[in-house]
Amino acid sequence: MEGSTYGSFTKTIPAGGRSGSGRADAYRQARGGKRRCAPDADQGAEEFHHHLPVLRRGLRLIVHTRNGKVVNIEGDPDHPINHGALCPKGGALFQIANNERRLQKVMYRAPRSDKWEEKSWDWALERIAKNMKETRDKTFKATEINKKDNKEYLVNRTEGLAFLGGAGLDNEECYLWSKFGRAMGVANLEHQARL
Repeated sequence: MEGSTYGSFTKTIPAGGRSGSGRADAYRQARGGKRRCAPDADQGAEEFHHHLPVLRRGLRLIVHTRNGKVVNIEGDPDHPINHGALCPKGGALFQIANNERRLQKVMYRAPRSDKWEEKSWDWALERIAKNMKETRDKTFKATEINKKDNKEYLVNRTEGLAFLGGAGLDNEECYLWSKFGRAMGVANLEHQARL
């Protein structure tokens, strides 16, 4: 069926009358059975639906895994936002998941050093916690004098730390991130989506 589009086929499917996979199958059939993935890449694989983790546009993906490894990623034609299309970041997501150059271990470069050292996750988390505690202790203000009325006010904040949330976090993770930042007394709390 030349000239067929996803939109023309969604009109032929009664609302609520077909499952999501039925619509996806109809769309694939309309394309002559052609898939975006390599032939049989998803055969025998588990299928998951997931939102694109690098942006908050709400693009939905169909991810196929086999033996714990991602074997195919494509846009979900049933999703009302992206209708099966992916942005450049979504199209490159397979390469992020399956990349021999992706770091699997903590790499640390000491100040003024030109060499990277392999460290454990326990070492890295302990160092991050220690540096955060030291910075908070050095820069914490319990009270501050207001220049307008010369009164002292309770502020309980640190201006030595900043928290920046990212689009890869979902709403619940952003909520926890902001709560943690406020509990630490962080005044500089921002999200990448607003920048």
